Amino acid sequence: FLGQSEKREELFLKLANRHGLITGATGTGKTVTLQILAEGFSAAGVPVFAADIKGDLSGISREGEPKDFLFKRAKKIGFDDYGFDAFPTVFWDLFGKQGHPIRTTITEMGPLLISRLMGLTDAQEGALNIAFRIADEEGLLLLDLKDLRAMLSELANRGSELTSDYGNVNSRTIGAIQRRLIVLEEQGGENFFGEPALDIKDLMRTTRDGRGYINILAADELMQSPQLYATFLLWLMSELFEEMPEVGNPDKPKLVFFFDEAHLLFNEAPKSLLTKVEQVVRLIRSKGVGVYFVTQNPLDVPDTVLAQLGNRVQHALRAFTPRDQKAVKAAATTFRQNPKFDTEEVITQLGVGEALISTLDLKGVPSMVERTLIRPPSSQMGPVMPAQRTQTVKDSPVYGLYDQAVDRDSAFEKLRVKAEKIAEQQQAAAEAKEREKADKAKAKQTSSRSRGRSRRTDSATDRFVKNIASTVGRQVGNMLVRNSGSIVRGILGSLLKR
Repeated sequence: FLGQSEKREELFLKLANRHGLITGATGTGKTVTLQILAEGFSAAGVPVFAADIKGDLSGISREGEPKDFLFKRAKKIGFDDYGFDAFPTVFWDLFGKQGHPIRTTITEMGPLLISRLMGLTDAQEGALNIAFRIADEEGLLLLDLKDLRAMLSELANRGSELTSDYGNVNSRTIGAIQRRLIVLEEQGGENFFGEPALDIKDLMRTTRDGRGYINILAADELMQSPQLYATFLLWLMSELFEEMPEVGNPDKPKLVFFFDEAHLLFNEAPKSLLTKVEQVVRLIRSKGVGVYFVTQNPLDVPDTVLAQLGNRVQHALRAFTPRDQKAVKAAATTFRQNPKFDTEEVITQLGVGEALISTLDLKGVPSMVERTLIRPPSSQMGPVMPAQRTQTVKDSPVYGLYDQAVDRDSAFEKLRVKAEKIAEQQQAAAEAKEREKADKAKAKQTSSRSRGRSRRTDSATDRFVKNIASTVGRQVGNMLVRNSGSIVRGILGSLLKR
């Protein structure tokens, strides 16, 4: 039940997976419309995921407070069974401050979305794809940012050997990606990548009494990093598309997904990314998932996506600028016209909590647009107190599953061990080379001393022979001197006798 025009305006659960659009200027009641839709889905047993940009949506976890203007609105639209209720809620936060942490791995995100997240060029995206390919071939898990950084360093070191198989891998390109990783870390990306990774099934829980849990993503801080916000929500839709089975047209959705500030998804998005968004939106309804975009201006959503959104809630638009006037005209022409009023004119006249509504009937045909008073919410309007949020986190069914990060062996650890082994081998080789060099120098020095000694001194044998010869020589000389007189006298005597 959405509200009252000349008739009761309702959104049929059977057609809720045909997606929708909630638009309107700031302060016209978009958040309350999102809140009552989430309440209705939860009451019908349909889990909901919604981003809470300003913190106001957190009040859905608490019972509303009776106020005169709420009862007045309920009475005006004939909402006789209006009452107050709290709805089962799970708070999530990518930074882990205001809810359970949400994490995914680098591998699950994939190179396309990470390239979008870091704003990479075509060349840089190509290098990133090569890194993912090599990691897959060599069994290296890419879980967190340090794994990706290590893999990129490995790619740079092996660039020359990879050129023949993968093309030129420029070290300057790798360096540029590494710098973008630093920027991503500063935006809080290191909190998002890691384990335990989110199990999509934990977003699709129901209570024992059959009500669907409303998953609220705290996005007030996340909005300071709009690319991270948009990429995360696109990843989440992609995961839902890949993980959930085909169910055709169920009686009610398996999950309803609200994408607030939807223009952030499409701002400066490359064509490949827009194609992926269009594909997911077009095909995910057969998985039983309804996607509802919430934004200020219908022109924020590309025509190819807009054409997939069958359920429309249009709050007031202000035609102050030429672009505003164009948006009013575009919004008016997308409705099935009501002959009772000028749609384009009424859009600028709607009050707070009033909207133009057109939903699909049971045959899948858009109903005629109606000027509608939106019903008041049953839960609390506005944010909850921090202590209440903390208590809700502790009471949630996923408490303890994701709150503690896990860092198991992956690419970073394996590449570090590999680098240490290579360093040890290189050190051992260098030391062996130094020893070999020292041994050669020592051997050369020893040989040089040996040659010098052979030139300066005789061997022991030579000295022995020389000593014997010298002794014999002296003895012979002495004998000759002693006998020389006798010999002379003998000769002279012989001559005289003659």
